[in-house]
Amino acid sequence: MRAVVVREFGGIEKASLAEVPKPAPKAGEVLLETHAVSVNFVDLVMMGGTYQFKPSLPFTPGKLPVGVVAAVGEGVTRFKPGDHALMMAESGGFAEFAVMPESQCVRLPPTLPFIEAASMALIYDTAYFALKERGRIKPGETVLVLGATGGVGLAAIQLAKAWGATVFAAIASRDKADIVRAAGADAIVDLSVPDLHEDLRRQVYALTQDKGVDIVVDMLGGDAFDAAVRALAWSGRLIVIGFASGRIPSLKMNYVLVKNIEVSGMQISDYRKRRPADMQACFAEIYALHAAGKLRPLPTKTYPLEQFAQALADIRDRKVRGRIVLTMK
Repeated sequence: MRAVVVREFGGIEKASLAEVPKPAPKAGEVLLETHAVSVNFVDLVMMGGTYQFKPSLPFTPGKLPVGVVAAVGEGVTRFKPGDHALMMAESGGFAEFAVMPESQCVRLPPTLPFIEAASMALIYDTAYFALKERGRIKPGETVLVLGATGGVGLAAIQLAKAWGATVFAAIASRDKADIVRAAGADAIVDLSVPDLHEDLRRQVYALTQDKGVDIVVDMLGGDAFDAAVRALAWSGRLIVIGFASGRIPSLKMNYVLVKNIEVSGMQISDYRKRRPADMQACFAEIYALHAAGKLRPLPTKTYPLEQFAQALADIRDRKVRGRIVLTMK
C-alpha cells in the first residue's frame, strides 16, 4: 500500500510517499481502508519531533482517518466489513490502510460523506471537550474564540452557537471575516489593533456591557492570551488548546484569585487514550448536531495523497481558508 513515511524528524522534505506492507488486523482490531484524512498543523509539529510525544521512527503521520472497514480481527463485535468508520489514531492516517483496536474506532453515519467526516475530525472533538467539559458552557453565556479562522476555532464557533451561547470571533485578518460570520459568529474582535493588551478588553467590554466574556477558547497563546485573560468576566474560564503564536505565556496567579477565574488546559489526545467511551459519546453528539443541521460543512480543499507535501505546505504557510483533506481514491 502507499503511505507517507517520515524517516527522520524535520520539515516536510523529510517525508516521502512509499510502498509499505499493508497491515493485518490482530485480535480485537479493525482494518480500515482509508478514504480521507484531514491535514493539520499538529502533523507538522509531530513530523518535526516537537509534539507532546515522539513517535518511533519511521512513522506515518495523519490523525483520525475515515473510510470503510476492510476486515476485522477475532473478537470484534461492533464492526464488520463494509461499515463506515473513523479511527482515533494519533498517526498512520496518511496511508491507504490503517489498523486500530476496536475501542478506538467510531461508527460513522452511512450518509455522512467521507470528505466531510474527515474535515470534521480532530477539530470538533477538540472544541467539544474544550467547551463542554473544561469550559462547562451553558446557554446564554458569551464565548470569545481566539484563532477563530482555524479549524478548531470554526468548530468552536459552531458548537457554542448550537449550545445557545453568544460567540465573538477574534481574528487578525479582516479578509477572513466572512468565514467566521458564516460559521455563526455574532461579532468580530480585531486582533490587529495597535495596543492589543488594552484594546482587546475594550472591544469585549463594549460587546458585553462591561461584564467580560464567560469563556475564552485559546489556540494562540502569546500576546492574545495575555490580553484575553483581562477580558474574562468574574468567574470566567479560559481554556488553553495551543500556542500557534509561537510564545507560551505565563500568568500571575494573583489575577486568577482576584477575579475568581479559571485557566485550564485541553489536550485531546489524552481523551482518546484515557476515556475512549467519552470520545464515542462526543462523536455521537457531534454527528447528531450535524444531522439536525446545527453544524454546517466547513470550507474544505482536497488533495490526492501524492500531493501531501503541498497540503502540508499550505498549512505551514497559512494559506488555508477552512480545512484541507487528503483523499486516497
